Amino acid sequence: MASLASPFRFTLSIKSKSNSSFPFSSSGIGFRAPSRIGFNSMSQPAGTESGPSQDDESVKAEKDNSDVLVQYVVLRRDLIDTWPLGSVVTQGCHASVSAIWSHKDDPHTLQYCSPQNIDSMHKVTLEVKGEPQILNLSEKLTAGGITHKLWVEQPENIPTCLATKPYPKSIVSSFFKKLKLCK
Repeated sequence: MASLASPFRFTLSIKSKSNSSFPFSSSGIGFRAPSRIGFNSMSQPAGTESGPSQDDESVKAEKDNSDVLVQYVVLRRDLIDTWPLGSVVTQGCHASVSAIWSHKDDPHTLQYCSPQNIDSMHKVTLEVKGEPQILNLSEKLTAGGITHKLWVEQPENIPTCLATKPYPKSIVSSFFKKLKLCK
């Protein structure tokens, strides 16, 4: 039978302040927050070495030479200025997930979401002025053959943002050159 080991260590200390036979009466109970055991970082499981190796350098050089996969997310500035920030971020998340899920069998999406790339996704979040601009961008992307999801919030029927499926940056970057980074 296999045993399950937790990567977290919890410590409970009990300090009795009285001679009572019940150890918790008039006592201070201390709890120390969990500490990570066997993890080098949030993206590395236990046993993964964190030091650089010669292989790391060759992989890094290879990645620099290859065309990075990127997903573009475009939000509306007028909504950023008038809606709660969390609501606008949620709209972008909806569009991003929808664009990826709708194209889950696409080779670029499979590579973008692969176990070796999942911790190093590249997204670029941009903004347009308002509804006419997001609709115009969606039309240009469609005419250029760039697959994307225009998120339309329901039941209000408001186009709030759009997200592309993952593409090599060299293929899609020209459609977004005139847009500002979302700040």
